[in-house]
Amino acid sequence: LNSLLWEAEDRPRNIRRVPNHHIPIPDWFQHENATVAMETRALITWMEKIPFVLGANLQGGELVVSYPYDMVRSPWKTQEYTETPDDHVFRWLAYSYASTHRHMTDSSRRPCHSEDFNKEEGTVNGASWHTVAGSINDFSYLHTNCFEISIYLDCDKYPHESELPEQWENNRESLIVFMEQVHRGVKGVVRDVYGRGIASAIISVEGINHDIRTASDGDYWRLLNPGEYAVTARAEGFTSSTKNCAVGYEMGATRCDFILAKSNLARIKEIMQKFGKQPVSMSLRRRRIRFRLGHHA
Repeated sequence: LNSLLWEAEDRPRNIRRVPNHHIPIPDWFQHENATVAMETRALITWMEKIPFVLGANLQGGELVVSYPYDMVRSPWKTQEYTETPDDHVFRWLAYSYASTHRHMTDSSRRPCHSEDFNKEEGTVNGASWHTVAGSINDFSYLHTNCFEISIYLDCDKYPHESELPEQWENNRESLIVFMEQVHRGVKGVVRDVYGRGIASAIISVEGINHDIRTASDGDYWRLLNPGEYAVTARAEGFTSSTKNCAVGYEMGATRCDFILAKSNLARIKEIMQKFGKQPVSMSLRRRRIRFRLGHHA
């Protein structure tokens, strides 16, 4: 999905064909004969069904939090900092975990291997560490609304059972703090003038080239760092609406609801359907002619 987006961005004529969010999975990947693991198919179906907002995958073998993108943009490089449009949010999510871990940001500890992640306070951009194509973090960001990171819990790739209680204590507070970050940003519901939720409405934030979409009931959640944002809601057949939404430092997402009215074009289409796709004036004229003929008869 990364390549589809970047190729479109490099070719301005194609940029409208590829959205900056919810990028469709290529047809060949979903074909029954495609060499895709059943677990991968199940995960895709699960993530498409539930509107996840925040996610993390837990691994071993290092002591660091990795955030997307995980794939380098320059095809000839194996390591290159490749940021998402939400780089500032991902960096905060990674730091919120690393900074509350018992040892991850301890400058006096020895590195697990050759890399020393203390200079980035226990965090690293995935692509600047080692490029990975098709990672779960990149997929979540580009195909769903979910912001996901990779958490490497310990230097030991496969810790012994006897070490698990200590591992829990090392990561317990970090896990709780990380989950709390789901309440940071803006949230709300997009409705029509009759109070009905609008599904798949697009939520855009000015200055951030990555949108999200509303769930089936019209509700949405958009992770953002503290600040003031111009947020726009738009949906097919409706007139878009923009609001200024302020995100504070205290925990709790800012409520930012939208009510969208039908666009003039949508109203015209409804009227055309009602009158058999004929101009209203002609339809009324024909009705009057029929009435006169019937009256004279």
